[in-house]
Amino acid sequence: MNIINQHFAPPPHLLNNRLSPTRSLSSPSNIMPSRKRKADEDGSGGDDDRMSASPSGSPAVLTRPLPPRHTTKRIRTNFTGRPLPLARLLETMNATELRNVLQSICERRPDVAAEIPSIAPRPSVDSTLEILAKYETAFQQAFPFGGRASSDYAFNRVRQQLDELLDALKDFTPHFLPPNETQPATSLAFLDGATEIIHRLPNWDTYQHNRHKQEAYEEMAKAWAVVIKEAAKKAGGMQLQYGGWDQKISKHNEHSGGRMQEALNELRGGLAYTGDASTSSTGGPAENMSIRQQLLSGTYGIGAPVRVGHF
Repeated sequence: MNIINQHFAPPPHLLNNRLSPTRSLSSPSNIMPSRKRKADEDGSGGDDDRMSASPSGSPAVLTRPLPPRHTTKRIRTNFTGRPLPLARLLETMNATELRNVLQSICERRPDVAAEIPSIAPRPSVDSTLEILAKYETAFQQAFPFGGRASSDYAFNRVRQQLDELLDALKDFTPHFLPPNETQPATSLAFLDGATEIIHRLPNWDTYQHNRHKQEAYEEMAKAWAVVIKEAAKKAGGMQLQYGGWDQKISKHNEHSGGRMQEALNELRGGLAYTGDASTSSTGGPAENMSIRQQLLSGTYGIGAPVRVGHF
């Protein structure tokens, strides 16, 4: 009997206090029904009601077709370093840098240096006098503070700027002389402004230092004489007769201490040649009417001797 009891266990339905071995305590089928019944009893469906709603009433979402692959391809930018284009490089340079670069090119390429004057615009009187004014400003700013401006110490301090101003004046003046400049009015206007610059140069205490200013006056007087002689040949010297140049040159001669006498003599001779004796070399009263007045009155050449050369 003991052997039988050990090999045959009682049937499962006879075990009242034990669960079936085929069911687990943590089985969802044992837990979920009780939770569902509790939610139904409370009258609130919660998220289960919303989640159980049928999606049949919602509108259908249209899917947008994808664009072709070649239209969405990104353009690759080349980030490799490279020099600036010439136009952009020139935009970054100021006037001084451009001038230095151009001068360097001309020194290495004589053919380029010979071509530039033919394509560059002609300097005007205003632009040239503006450049000379910059040299004059640099000369004035170089003077030391205190002391006499005409002393030897001041001269030594400004000598470099003085030489640069006079060199620029010597270089620019021939550009406005005939035959390079064909308009007497342009030549006279430049010489008038350039002579004023020489007037403003100081008179130094040491006589030897004043030779720079004296030489500048002599060269300017010769330039005036060349222009006046050429102007007297054109249009009967109309520029000289009615431009007030006789008074301007007389004033320049007075300010220079008589160093512009050569230009004044040429002007008087030119006016005498054209028949305007009001400013003759003798300085006497006019004996004959000017050519213009004789032409207007119709008496030109009547009873007048033939003039040859300067009298």
